[in-house]
Amino acid sequence: MNALSAAPVSKVAKRPRNRRSAWLLATAMLAVLPSLILPATARAQGLAGIPIVRDTEIEEALHKQCEPMWRAAGLDPAQMKVVLVGDKDINAFTAGGTTIYVNTGTIQAAANPNQLLGVLAHETGHITGGHVARDTGNRPAMATYLLTMGLGILAAIAGAPDAAAGLIYSSDYFATLTYFGYSRIQEASADQAAATSLEKAGISGKGLVDFFDTFRYQEVMSESRKYRFFIDHPLFSERIDALRGRVQKSKYYNDVDSPEALAQHAIIVAKLKAFMNAPQQTFIDYKETDTSLPARYARAIAYYRALDTDHALKLEDALLADYPNNPYLWELKGQTLFESAKVKEAEVAHRRAVELKPEAPLLQMLLGQAILAEEDKTKVDDAIGHLRLAVGLEKDNSLSWRLLAEAYDMKGDAGQARLAVAEQDFYLGQMKDARNFAMRARELLPKTSPEWRRATDIILASAPSASELQAMARQ
Repeated sequence: MNALSAAPVSKVAKRPRNRRSAWLLATAMLAVLPSLILPATARAQGLAGIPIVRDTEIEEALHKQCEPMWRAAGLDPAQMKVVLVGDKDINAFTAGGTTIYVNTGTIQAAANPNQLLGVLAHETGHITGGHVARDTGNRPAMATYLLTMGLGILAAIAGAPDAAAGLIYSSDYFATLTYFGYSRIQEASADQAAATSLEKAGISGKGLVDFFDTFRYQEVMSESRKYRFFIDHPLFSERIDALRGRVQKSKYYNDVDSPEALAQHAIIVAKLKAFMNAPQQTFIDYKETDTSLPARYARAIAYYRALDTDHALKLEDALLADYPNNPYLWELKGQTLFESAKVKEAEVAHRRAVELKPEAPLLQMLLGQAILAEEDKTKVDDAIGHLRLAVGLEKDNSLSWRLLAEAYDMKGDAGQARLAVAEQDFYLGQMKDARNFAMRARELLPKTSPEWRRATDIILASAPSASELQAMARQ
């Protein structure tokens, strides 16, 4: 008998009975858990140890802000991606390709949207310039962690300590974080490329100069005290002065951010602070007397994170009364309800979020997760539908594949369940496991079906041995 025939499909976590103990378990794991939804580009470039943060609202806001600049730089916005790194240090980098990584600390350090866009334009300059990053040395292996910005992942992890433990001890996720550095010539070239693309897009380049100027003092500091960005991207006065001289010639130099852009930036910063800082710090930063949307949003998140569910829901309902068509507020309410074991109510909230923004893969995933948590077999096909939409929109979201495996397992479709596990492992870079599950899926799926062919593709893409190729031929 095939050794994999008895291999169970990894179960998605069921809602833990003890909410607080589950939270403590999840919190303890944050220091070492791998990012379950690390983009394929990060894994392919050896960045698997980087703590990736996922949040639909922030990702979409940054992408929309960059689109005119990317078009001006000759890039296709549909191919570009901004990935959030959960690190309070100031840094941004690209490892080639079409992905820009930006630390959450960089976003918070930017005084306005134009400054942040300037940094992203600079990294775009490295992409268009074809700059090959040079390794500046490896830090010791960095324990990865997962920040649950808009996701209900903590609940899933907390409910499956056995599965989480298996992930923790998987060496693939304890990758050494490689930082990238550029020469002064490359830095100057990226500066000029950024200035050009911003001007072509009709955007001021003042923000980039102001951002650099704010941290000019880093030039004279020892490397041990510098922000990572200014180690990897050497900062020197001549560079700043040359860039200022260039952008000051633009007719857009004195343009300022629109009120809408400033408001969006304030929400992004508030959301990052609320999710990354301790709740008490959020209450200090955003006092009860502050009735602005960012402050109310931050306090709702802080109460949610402090497990004060009643207070969190009260604030969320008040926000939804004022902004009933905001999908991200419905998402937050759904997450709060889900982690309070109110899964049926969570489904309602997540369904509304999806109705308002059906093209968001993470929102589709969260709805599928909430439906599955109800353990109602009459709803399994509905969950599968939303999860298939999620993986269709974002194929490298391994958590969506894991939830889909659970759904097919609940339905009794062993072939599809094992294929979904193979997809999860494939996008996590766990090629041996992906190959094993794909071999088993191939035995169970109808021959020549699209799913059978996909299982075959996974096997062939995962460096199979000669004996495994022979086994495939026998099948």
